[in-house]
Amino acid sequence: MKRRKFLKNASLSGIGLSLGSTFANSNYSTKVNPISTNSDKPSLPVVIATWHVPNATAKAMEILQNNGNVLDAVEQGCMVEEADIKNSTVGKGGLPDRDGNVTLDACVMDKNGNCGSVVYLQNITHAVSVARKVMEDTPHVMLAGEGAKQFAISKGFQAENLLTESSKKAWEEWKIKSEYKPIINIENHDTIGMLAMDKNGDISGACTTSGLAYKMGGRVGDSPIIGSGLFVDNQVGACVATGLGEEVVKTVGSFLVVELLRQGKSPQQACEEAILRIVNKPNSNYKNFQVGYIAMNKKGETGSYAIHQWFSMTKFQDEKNEQIQSDYFLKK
Repeated sequence: MKRRKFLKNASLSGIGLSLGSTFANSNYSTKVNPISTNSDKPSLPVVIATWHVPNATAKAMEILQNNGNVLDAVEQGCMVEEADIKNSTVGKGGLPDRDGNVTLDACVMDKNGNCGSVVYLQNITHAVSVARKVMEDTPHVMLAGEGAKQFAISKGFQAENLLTESSKKAWEEWKIKSEYKPIINIENHDTIGMLAMDKNGDISGACTTSGLAYKMGGRVGDSPIIGSGLFVDNQVGACVATGLGEEVVKTVGSFLVVELLRQGKSPQQACEEAILRIVNKPNSNYKNFQVGYIAMNKKGETGSYAIHQWFSMTKFQDEKNEQIQSDYFLKK
């Protein structure tokens, strides 16, 4: 199932978005709305991620099954997608802004509540790893733009051109009409967000994206903002968001989901409530954009929910690495 098949229109004309080998011809199983949140003892470890990214979740699970660090698991899982040049939404090959610059946003958060973030990072493929270095090697939480790039280079990351021929061609075709709408009917971006819990019950999360294609130069979405795109509380649970970042920021969505978990809601209930906060806002234009959440609680239970159909998460648990179609608000 294509990640980008949201309701409304078919596709932005002239933009050929390649979803990559990760999302096509997969041998992994697919389920529709089978999320269970009533198991007393879910099996650990568990990994979940936004969209259909079985190679990424497999990498994360491999690390956990070898008794690796849970933060290593989510970082290296996200790195799989960042390195895939056929994935036009993260890392190398990401679609550029309206000026032709590929700019990346990412963040990580560990079991101790430590976090790191990069925004508007250019010429460095593995933004999620730079975000981790910000967390571990600086007194700061967030670095931006040229400062983030120079920091990455100082840590041994190699600068390279992230604009592939495929993404460049799509940008040049877009420039013919240059139609840009801050609130859009078709999401032309997808975040890769990942949450993992190890066998000890410790949780970490990561989030990485190239953001909204053909955005204004300097635009930053929710993905690198702790509490909006990602939030982890090891005593309670974790959440990660995808979709139109501006709308996630307005409700501090991931933090909201975790606070709802703290109040006793299941991950499924918490994701549903967070989506309702968006669609019930006065003058909400929710029919014209997508937001989706995935979450897990301290028990290892999971849930997901979105505004529109076709959002999915990948879940690796009990030796099964499967795509799960999310339930959604806007039903016909």
